[in-house]
Amino acid sequence: MGYTWTVLVTIYGVCALTFMMAMYGLEARHRGFVLAFALGCALSSAYGFWARTWPFGVVELVWTGVALARFRRSRPAAATG
Repeated sequence: MGYTWTVLVTIYGVCALTFMMAMYGLEARHRGFVLAFALGCALSSAYGFWARTWPFGVVELVWTGVALARFRRSRPAAATG
C-alpha cells in the first residue's frame, strides 16, 4: 500500500464524511434523510477501518445503529391533499 492508496482512502473519507454531515443537516426535512445519514455513518465506518483507525470505524458503526433505530422509530409523513 503506497502513496496512491493513501490518497484514494483520504478522498473516499472526505466524500463519506461530507455526505454524512450533509444528511445530518437535512434530517429535519424528511425521515429519508435519517436513513441516508445511517448510510453515511456506515460509509464513514468503512473509511475508519480502511484508514486503519479502528476506533473511528467502531464509533461510526455504533452511530449507524443509532441512526437506523431512529429511522425505525420515526413516523412517515402524513399524506397531504
